[in-house]
Amino acid sequence: MTQWDDRNTPTILRTIVAHKRREVEDRKQARPTVRLSEAPPVRDFTAAVRRDTVALIAEVKQASPSKGVFRDDFDPLGLAEAYAANGAACLSVLTDEKFFRGSDDYLRRIREQVSIPLLRKEFIIDPWQIAESRALGADAILLIVAILTFDELRFFRALASELGMASLIETHTDEELDVALRLDSPLIGVNNRNLHTFETTLETTERLAPRVVADPSRLLVSESGIASRADVDRVAAVGARAILVGEALVREGRVADKVRELSSRPLA
Repeated sequence: MTQWDDRNTPTILRTIVAHKRREVEDRKQARPTVRLSEAPPVRDFTAAVRRDTVALIAEVKQASPSKGVFRDDFDPLGLAEAYAANGAACLSVLTDEKFFRGSDDYLRRIREQVSIPLLRKEFIIDPWQIAESRALGADAILLIVAILTFDELRFFRALASELGMASLIETHTDEELDVALRLDSPLIGVNNRNLHTFETTLETTERLAPRVVADPSRLLVSESGIASRADVDRVAAVGARAILVGEALVREGRVADKVRELSSRPLA
């Protein structure tokens, strides 16, 4: 398997991945074998995205490296329940602790409280994390093209599939999309955040969308920078079947209303 070369990776992402490698090694030392016998049944994440409205993947996220803490009175269970009760198709749960203030425990506890599928939002760089994700109750994982080789992406995608999980393949450039489209995965994410500058623009989805939607078997997920119904309309117009929204929901005072606003847009 070809090792990922981080020399051209953005500085913030390189820092995160370097820390994640050390963290995963420590976790593997503490628990070399992940027990899957007690993992809950898998929910069909991909099927949940296939609906007659633009599917909202609502994210439980307390902070980000670029913007700090989104909400001081952060209540992951309360947010998850509000998302699920008001139209979210699926949830995305941040588990990275150092950079996003996430927690594995959030995923475990949310799984017990809601019935819709869960994506584990994590920097997956080792097969061990895939088994760990299933044990935690994840129904899908995120695979980021910017931090993995093609061989790793293919292997990780196959391993997730063996465990019943979907894989959301995240891209943000034409070159990354070239790689993603070589994989047998229906879920293709386009991150509107530039990983070099951490700035967001929906033009990224608009630019890359035609290549994804040209294949009717693919489901385009527009990620980041979506804060209003107008934004949903904009990405839906170019074929997005789903949106992944975190900050705009977590910062919102009237979370239920915001979820209904972003989850009710009919497909274009």
